[in-house]
Amino acid sequence: MGKLEGRTALVTGATSGIGRGVAIAYAAEGARVAVNYPPIAGQAEAAEGVCAEIRESGGKALAVAADVSDAKAVSAMVAQVEAALGPVDVLANVAGIAVSAPLEDIDVADWDRVIAVHLKGTFLCTQAVLPGMYQRDYGKIINTASQLAYKGAPGFAHYTAAKGGILALTRTLSLEIGARNVNANVVAPGATRTPMVDGLPADIVEAIRASIPKGRLAEVEDIVPAYVFLASDDARHFVGQCLTPNGGDVFL
Repeated sequence: MGKLEGRTALVTGATSGIGRGVAIAYAAEGARVAVNYPPIAGQAEAAEGVCAEIRESGGKALAVAADVSDAKAVSAMVAQVEAALGPVDVLANVAGIAVSAPLEDIDVADWDRVIAVHLKGTFLCTQAVLPGMYQRDYGKIINTASQLAYKGAPGFAHYTAAKGGILALTRTLSLEIGARNVNANVVAPGATRTPMVDGLPADIVEAIRASIPKGRLAEVEDIVPAYVFLASDDARHFVGQCLTPNGGDVFL
């Protein structure tokens, strides 16, 4: 406990699944946490629920709406967070969506939206907090990829392309950061029991489960510790790395 004491953390896509788990874990480690949610029906209430859980445990939290693929919305979100909680020390880019179709059937609008939320969103949120991190010479950026970025997945060309892009973005950013006291790394979770996965066709989920040596999908609790570690000073010598808790689905 206390690995993030006094820090301000912004977690995108924090109303459910891995994002929710990360936000609660960061608060338990002492961080002031901004709980980002998309401006769609039901999400404000979900974000306030996460904040209430954090506050009930003695933490400080702020619910903040923003479509992470919208540059103006992201800029306004970061300004709101920093006015209320202080400069962002930790950014966890977790927001994501998934739809399934073979490449020849992918709707262009679906392609654009998946790339926008995952890859463009990671870029925009990182770009918004990076100057402040450079100025203070401190920051932790944790991006979210997937083990599927390494192995591919039928029906998920847009999703895997976005996740592969996040890996490349993080590595390039790490080279640009150089010797500064700012670290950018990636968590690439394996298939995890979240609303996003639960919304996929049952036969696809079963095929995924059957391919995992552990024989099961991860629970959120299996994934969150990687985000906590990379947000802490214990990870000070991790630069452009990818941690992939995936049950043996991919060996790196």
